[in-house]
Amino acid sequence: MMYGFGSQRQQMLEAEVQRLVDEMPQLGMESMFLVGPFVKGDTGPGTIVDLVVIQETEQPRHRRADFWTTHLRPRVGINFFVYTREEFENPNEGDVLLRDVLAYGERVYGS
Repeated sequence: MMYGFGSQRQQMLEAEVQRLVDEMPQLGMESMFLVGPFVKGDTGPGTIVDLVVIQETEQPRHRRADFWTTHLRPRVGINFFVYTREEFENPNEGDVLLRDVLAYGERVYGS
């Protein structure tokens, strides 16, 4: 059993989120929210970061995360969920992820 691994993993994830906050605006990010287990304080060996990113893009939804993954080369497990401002402000009724943003998401960048 490794003691202190949870806090070490949390520090790694927090550092990576800060790196992204510093780098992503220059690439077109307007806003970013943390959702998922990490924002709820559930940090373990398999914890990844779930990010909802607001960005104006012409890319189809299923290709949008590729931009961030290839440009930033995350150092920890990250899921990018990219929405345009219009999609974010006028969500589909069944969009559970955006309901999570409103319920407990943490804004880490933008307005």
